[in-house]
Amino acid sequence: WGGSPVRGATREMSMEAGIKSLLTAAAVRTRAHMILARGREDGLAHFAVHWDRLPAAADYVAETIRRNYPKLKVPPHARWRHFVVQGQDRSRSINSAAWDNDRPARARVRFEIAIISVLLDAGAGPKWGWSVAIDEAHDLKLIRVGRSEGLALASLAAYEHGLFSASRYSTAHSERWRADATTLAALSLTRLAWAFAVTERNPLEGLEGRVGLLNRLGATITARPDLFGTEQRLGGLYDTLAARATAGSIAAPDILALLLEALGPIWPERLTVDGIALGDTWRHPAIDVEGSTRGLIPFHKLSQWLAYSLIEPLEEAGIKVTDLDGLTGLAEYRNGGLFLDLGVIAPRDPGLAARPLSPGDEPIVEWRALTVALLDEIAPLVRTRLGKSAAEMPLASILEGGTWAAGRRIAKTVRADGGPPLTIISDGSVF
Repeated sequence: WGGSPVRGATREMSMEAGIKSLLTAAAVRTRAHMILARGREDGLAHFAVHWDRLPAAADYVAETIRRNYPKLKVPPHARWRHFVVQGQDRSRSINSAAWDNDRPARARVRFEIAIISVLLDAGAGPKWGWSVAIDEAHDLKLIRVGRSEGLALASLAAYEHGLFSASRYSTAHSERWRADATTLAALSLTRLAWAFAVTERNPLEGLEGRVGLLNRLGATITARPDLFGTEQRLGGLYDTLAARATAGSIAAPDILALLLEALGPIWPERLTVDGIALGDTWRHPAIDVEGSTRGLIPFHKLSQWLAYSLIEPLEEAGIKVTDLDGLTGLAEYRNGGLFLDLGVIAPRDPGLAARPLSPGDEPIVEWRALTVALLDEIAPLVRTRLGKSAAEMPLASILEGGTWAAGRRIAKTVRADGGPPLTIISDGSVF
């Protein structure tokens, strides 16, 4: 008879629950530490772990924090930091707009800016830049900003000019400052290239991938009114999160859980198990567990980056965000480059840096996993050096003031272009 239908259904439910467990920050952390543990036993194929060099790396990060924030008041890691150029916050016009005390309306706009800007934040490459006018003592000066900050400024300008709104030509901020499903779904490569000033002399890596993300985002908003609301605008996600708050607060991992549910369909076709799309999840043999998730390790880098970036809009709207350290460090090339460039980890193949690698290649998966786990390990060492507790300096602040900034700082000293230590083939959706 093939066994009990009840037992069969229970087994299927158990398998689904196991697979869905990968859509959590806890799974990112647990499995990254599995790979670090294997590395400390010298059992990884691609990288050696030099544990004795971690204290020196902590010294470097602590020094970087002191340089950037002498008073040691470090804000959390968030996209909002990248809108600041030479001390001038370019998002101020939106932040200071007249909202008639309508905090939810402001939060919807802030959600849309953060989400779109983060989705467009994959590596720009060394040749692309964004020009911005800076007012220095009433004298306008044009400067060129590249990489993540340049992408932030370009995405902010596109939003302010209504690129994502169905009423882009309206003079009313309430109509122009919004991201509508139909407009996102129909956004063309030509329009985004124009908005980001892309030319042959100013090429942007992964442009097609970015357009694809926004197109799929538009389709997803339409398909999920239960998450995005009946107005079919991206900012409706704020209302869903607000409704899930308990006694005016929500845990950071719960923000990530909603983002993974809401944005899961937008990622390029990757790993799917039993019909569940796992997004930024890859394979590595060191994940030696039983069941259908054997060999799988999630990172959810852009989703976690986004979760960090939604904390401030939520708190400005009166919703307290708890358990910030429930999220993990971000598996990206600044944090990962820090550990490579300071020798905490070292490639076994001297030619690895010159070989083009895709996000799913085993050396990249291994590097990203070591990055996440080592960020957990370096955080208490940095706090000790700065005389701070975990409550005073959560992981989000160590990422912002320390590891990400230190990774960029050391990269500039060892590579002329300050780029990643490995050659990554970017599709605009991971790095």
